[in-house]
Amino acid sequence: MKNKFFDLKMNANTPKTLDLYIYTDVESDYWDWWTGEQVESQTSAEHIRKELEAAGDVTQINIYINSLGGSVMEGMSIYNQLRRHKAHKTVYIDGFACSVASVIAMAGDEVVMPSNTMMMIHAPLLCVRGHSADLRKAADELDKISLSTMQAYLQKAGGKLTAEKLAEMYEQETYWSAAECISLGLADRMADADIDLEAAIAALENSENGECRQMIDRLKTAAAKAASPPTAEQVSEQVGSPILQSTAKVEQTETKQPENAEVPACPKMTGGTDMGHSESSKTDFISIAENKITKFFRL
Repeated sequence: MKNKFFDLKMNANTPKTLDLYIYTDVESDYWDWWTGEQVESQTSAEHIRKELEAAGDVTQINIYINSLGGSVMEGMSIYNQLRRHKAHKTVYIDGFACSVASVIAMAGDEVVMPSNTMMMIHAPLLCVRGHSADLRKAADELDKISLSTMQAYLQKAGGKLTAEKLAEMYEQETYWSAAECISLGLADRMADADIDLEAAIAALENSENGECRQMIDRLKTAAAKAASPPTAEQVSEQVGSPILQSTAKVEQTETKQPENAEVPACPKMTGGTDMGHSESSKTDFISIAENKITKFFRL
């Protein structure tokens, strides 16, 4: 395994089967500002393209996901690569598929979720600076990016989810239980056994995402609400009103952590708060019109 959180390797027990593990953030390549060299991210679209090409004529790809998300550009490219690959793709949610990680999950011909796992979606985020015309242009571009990512969910849902309802869920930041995902057509079946949810959360807390504290707290809240999830049949009657909607605002959250609950500290970004110049930068850096406007796209 190349690092603790990502691996892509041939399955020794099953010929022509490739196992892809995404247990960390989906990130683009970045520049090491100390050495002046470009560092290839192991979860970049280019790295995965090379790995898929090197794997040759595989007929089955198993994709295991426990990720907070990351770069929308890289995630969409990975999704499209997997979608057009001729192999059969089976996605296993091994904890949480959040943000663009849930987009990647939609590439699966079959998506399998233990009953205590979850997906989360929200609208892409954008940091931008420039003149007023630049800001308006950036907002229009962000709307187009949102529509692009929405297509992945709508294609997988196969008519069980409308574009209007999905847009509403995007704006609210919505958490789906496994039963809800199956009801909406975003997952195909429950796994035979649940996963160790505490271990899945711990793995996310050990990731390099410097912005993970709030999202992990929200995941814990959503997971607590889903401790006794309804069946897919029960949820199908409530498609228009998902159980785990909008835990983004503290004042809307009803579930409280136990008094003795402890949340481990989240690792800090080694490069400070300037995402464009941090060695551990977790964004796409795009410079337009001779640095007149600088933008960071993220899901």
